[in-house]
Amino acid sequence: MNVAGGNAGTVRIGFKPHLRPQVVAEDGVYLVSERGVTTVPGTAMARLAPLLDGTRDMPALLREAAPELDCLQVGELVGQLTRSGLLDHRAPQHAPCDDRAAEAYWEIVGGERVRRAAGRPMRLRLTEVADVDPARTEAVRTACRDAGITVVDDPADDSGDTALDLVVCEDYLDPRLAGVDAAHRATGRPWLLAKPYGSTVWIGPVFRPGESACWHCLAHRLRGRRAAQSSVPGHAGDTALLAPRAALPVTVALGAGLAALECAKWLAGNRHDAQDYVVTFDTLGPATRRHRLAHRPQCSECGNPRLAAERAGQPVRLESRPKASRGGGGHRALPPRAVLERYGDLVSPVTGVLKEIRRDERGPDLLNVYRAGYNQALGPRRMAERRTSLRQESAGKGRTALEARVGALCEGVERISGTWQGDEARVRGSLRSLGDRAMSPLDVQLWHERQYRERDTWNTPGHPFHLVPERFDEDAVLDWTPVWSLTRGRHLLLPSALLYYNAPDPVGRRMTRADSNGCAAGSTVEDAALQGLLELVERDAVALWWYNRTRQPAVDMDAFGDPWTARVEEAHAALGREVWVLDLTSDLGVPVMTALSRRTDEPAGAGEDIVFGFGAHPDPAVALCRALSEMNQLLPAVLDAGPDGTGYTCSDPVALEWWRTARRGTLPYLAPDRAVRPRTPGDYGYRPTADLLDDIDALRHRLEERGMEVLLLDQTQPDLRLPVVRVIVPGLRHFWPRFAPGRLYDVPVELGRLAAPTPYDDLNPVPLFV
Repeated sequence: MNVAGGNAGTVRIGFKPHLRPQVVAEDGVYLVSERGVTTVPGTAMARLAPLLDGTRDMPALLREAAPELDCLQVGELVGQLTRSGLLDHRAPQHAPCDDRAAEAYWEIVGGERVRRAAGRPMRLRLTEVADVDPARTEAVRTACRDAGITVVDDPADDSGDTALDLVVCEDYLDPRLAGVDAAHRATGRPWLLAKPYGSTVWIGPVFRPGESACWHCLAHRLRGRRAAQSSVPGHAGDTALLAPRAALPVTVALGAGLAALECAKWLAGNRHDAQDYVVTFDTLGPATRRHRLAHRPQCSECGNPRLAAERAGQPVRLESRPKASRGGGGHRALPPRAVLERYGDLVSPVTGVLKEIRRDERGPDLLNVYRAGYNQALGPRRMAERRTSLRQESAGKGRTALEARVGALCEGVERISGTWQGDEARVRGSLRSLGDRAMSPLDVQLWHERQYRERDTWNTPGHPFHLVPERFDEDAVLDWTPVWSLTRGRHLLLPSALLYYNAPDPVGRRMTRADSNGCAAGSTVEDAALQGLLELVERDAVALWWYNRTRQPAVDMDAFGDPWTARVEEAHAALGREVWVLDLTSDLGVPVMTALSRRTDEPAGAGEDIVFGFGAHPDPAVALCRALSEMNQLLPAVLDAGPDGTGYTCSDPVALEWWRTARRGTLPYLAPDRAVRPRTPGDYGYRPTADLLDDIDALRHRLEERGMEVLLLDQTQPDLRLPVVRVIVPGLRHFWPRFAPGRLYDVPVELGRLAAPTPYDDLNPVPLFV
């Protein structure tokens, strides 16, 4: 039997349903779709296109295209269009449906296979983990029906055509979702989670047991994002603090429709990357964002919960790492852009460990200061305490905006990686019972006996950087964590609370406390280890200068020939400020500098709002750049200060007193020593190296020659991937007030800066507050 355009049972050929051909004679064909325009040039194509309406089989095309086109031309053109994915070849049983718009949509979604699957009956099970009213429930069911999906009410229905469950909730941290997750992991059924309610709708991800992250992976990230709620009195930070409902019928319908659509795509066989994301739609914007959810290899439910502890038991083996970047921020194994591209997914207000990285808008653009949210190293703090520290936020600085963004990313991840998770390696015991397996924390903390005796006086102001702990008890049973000694080639134990922020305190006495000294993140373990070592060397040199108040030589900035340095001076001058740099290099031989900036327009007797920054690096040019960048980072806190002593954006009483009263003319140690020639690049004897490991080994040997030991703790979180290392060198000084006997008193004399050690009572009474 013959039918229009061909024989019964033969394949009909036509353009895909989402394409509309526009023929331009003597030019070709323009195929128009919502996703763009595809051009197919040639007069032959213009002649054939009107025949490709899906009503003709190949013999009919050959017949009707003649004599303008011969059989060979028609065959070649049809083959070309088919290979390009522009033609449909439909068997009679796949005749077009009445809803051509739906066909076009599904073609765009996933081509012919998905289009055909979407035409078949689709079913899913619906689970509501929310206290919702019937109107909201019906909105979800209506949306599913509109998407061509039948909702199955029988929770025991495991038939093959209900290959997905839709779970709707009002909060992704609802504890009841743990049971939903467990049930689906037991059966292996995929499920899509959605929050179709609220001013921002959340859709996804599709959890695929054994293939993707689980709900606990997501919940871990969400709890971290809600850490700020832990400061709400009486509220536990690991549970959701729900805001009042905010929704309209139209927003509920929108959220339900988006959830149903994603279910329909999955049931039709469409698979795409966004199914591993939480997709948010902000109805106030409106704006859509995708938030990638990564599987946590150390997840307690779908991973190996002992992974972190197992890694901690392995030696830290440092390898050769050629330097790929030698910018002003330091020598690195990867350039900044590559780091941002590799780890940028860690920044997200939903699934990231950092909510955002934002520029500090205060001050000129040259400052390049970026912030990455609350500094986890400070631990949970109440609202009134959030502005009491210059380090209240993780931040990054640099010569360029890119360097500063990457710095903020790395510092934020570093602080989070150093926060106690509960899966860390630990050994329970006392210092005395553990014997030579353990190291006394006294060798690391370096508190003076008088500081213990005068503990109440030190702690009364409550400054987080100056709190003196209880005297260490060698018989107290604590948790200890292994660290790797590069010097001895074996593990040693130190108290976990000294190594991790917010680690539990079994005896409740807080005899040790973790801070960020020596912690760093980098593109490799070697990168991070080098930065951590340099920070320890830097802060040790700063302590020797600051607490002994020694006069130090100037650094001749002009001698470095860096135009950026000159621009920094010009930017500060435009703000009515003067910049100078001192050389603080100690007996370790690594260039260390401090850059200082003061107001020059303050009335006589008033403070000069002096800010400072520090930098250390084997390359003196990098040390200078780092010091100036850190000085720029701290400058915004004083930019809005007025003559009456108000306007500061930090309420730290020590910092405020300093800014309001300190003057270079009355504090000689802040001014360059004019009796000594200013330092130039040639004074440092720098010899470039090609490998980060060379720099690490050189630093390690200098420290070991002076009787010190280098310890490493790899704090890299498996799911975050960004290497983080805590470096510990017992004996090196923190620049916060730690006044035990040792280098603080001896090295200034060895270097000829002082004739005799500074008595305890004569140390600088102003403790460093940065």
